[in-house]
Amino acid sequence: MHSSAVFLTEFGAIILGLGLLGRLAARLRFSPIPLYLLAGLAFGEGGLLPLGASEEFVAVGAEIGVILLLLMLGLEYTAGDLVSNLRTQYPAGIVDATLNALPGAAMALLLGWGPIAAVVLAGITWISSSGVIAKVLGDLGRTGNRETPVILSILVLEDLSMAVYLPVVTALLAGTGLAAGSVTLAVALGVAGLVLLVAVRFGRHISRFVSTDDPEKLLLVVLGLTLLVAGAAQQLQVSAAVGAFLVGIALSGEVAEGAHHLIAPLRDLFAAVFFVFFGLHTDPASIPPVLLPALSLAVVTALTKIATGYWAARRAGISAPGRWRAGGTLVARGEFSIVIAGLAVTSGIDSDLGPLATAYVLILVVLGPLTARYTEPLARRLTRRPARPAAPAAEAGTDPAAQDHARATRS
Repeated sequence: MHSSAVFLTEFGAIILGLGLLGRLAARLRFSPIPLYLLAGLAFGEGGLLPLGASEEFVAVGAEIGVILLLLMLGLEYTAGDLVSNLRTQYPAGIVDATLNALPGAAMALLLGWGPIAAVVLAGITWISSSGVIAKVLGDLGRTGNRETPVILSILVLEDLSMAVYLPVVTALLAGTGLAAGSVTLAVALGVAGLVLLVAVRFGRHISRFVSTDDPEKLLLVVLGLTLLVAGAAQQLQVSAAVGAFLVGIALSGEVAEGAHHLIAPLRDLFAAVFFVFFGLHTDPASIPPVLLPALSLAVVTALTKIATGYWAARRAGISAPGRWRAGGTLVARGEFSIVIAGLAVTSGIDSDLGPLATAYVLILVVLGPLTARYTEPLARRLTRRPARPAAPAAEAGTDPAAQDHARATRS
C-alpha cells in the first residue's frame, strides 16, 4: 500500500511538472523538449531528488512514447508517398551516412578505442532522433511543409538502415562468428521487408479492417495493432519505431484522420515521459570529463546534418528557406543513439564511450529544437545581400553614353 502511494505521488508530480513546463515553453514560444530533459536530469541518477517507485513505469511509458511519435508521423503520409520518397531520396541516405558516420568513427580512432568502438560511435553520430524530430515538427507546425517529406525520407532510410546496422553491431560486440551474424542480419532484413510489403500492398484492407464509427473501438484497435507490430518487430531484431511508423503508413483516409485525432493527446503525454526518462538515466557527474570531445563531435555533426538536409532538399527542388529548415531539423540525436551506446556499454567496451555518447546526445537533443527553429532565419540574415545604392545621374564628363549624347547635341 505504501509503495503504491509513493508511486502515485511520484508519477503525479512528474505529470504535473511536465504540464507546467509545457505551459512555460508555450508562453516562451519554444519547444518544451529541452525543459523535459533538464527535469529528467534533476530527478535522475545523481540528480537533486532521484525517483524510486515510479522509475519502471516511466521506462515503459517512455518506450510507448517513441512508438506513438512514429505512429503519428506515419499517419501523415500514405504508402505511395513512402515508396516514391524512398525511390527519389536514396542518394540522400548515402550522403547522410557518409557525412555523419565518418566523424564518429574518426573520433573513436583518435581516442584510441579501436575499430569496434569506431563502428559503434559511427552509428551514434549517424542516426537522427525520429522521436525528437517528430515532436519538433509538430510543435513548429511544419508537418505540411514542402521540405517535410524530404526530412521523413531521410529518417525512414536511417530507421530502416538500423535493421541492418543493429544486428551487425550486436554480432561484433558479442564476438560471434560470421555465420551467426549473417543469420541475424537475414532475419532482420526479411522482417523489415515483409512489414513494408504488407503496409504498401495491403494498406487499404488494413484500413477497412480497422475502420469503425465508434471512437473507443477505433482507439483500442489502432493502439493495440501498433503495439503488437512494434513489439513483434523488436523481438525480431527490427526497430519498434520502424514497425509503428509502417502501421501509420498502412492506415489511410478517414481511419487515419480519426486515429490522429484520438491518439494525439496520448502521444503528447507519453512523448513527454520519454524525454524525461532520457534525462533520468544521465548522471550529471559523468558528463564533465568527456564534455570537450562530445562538444567537438556535436558541433561537427550538427554542421554535417545541416549540410545533408540542405543538399537533399535542394535536390528535391525545395527553395532555399526550406533547405535550411530541413538541415536544421535533422540535427537532433536521441533514442537510437542511446540504444547503440547501451549495447556497447553492456558488452564491456571502453568505459568512456557511454558517458561520451550520453553527453553528445544530450547536447544535440537540446540543440536540435533550436537549430530546427533558428537555422533558416539565421541563414537568411547571414546571406542577405546589402541593397545596392541607387546609381547617380550620369555625368557627361564621366559616363561614355552621356559623352556620346553631348557630342550629338553639340553637332
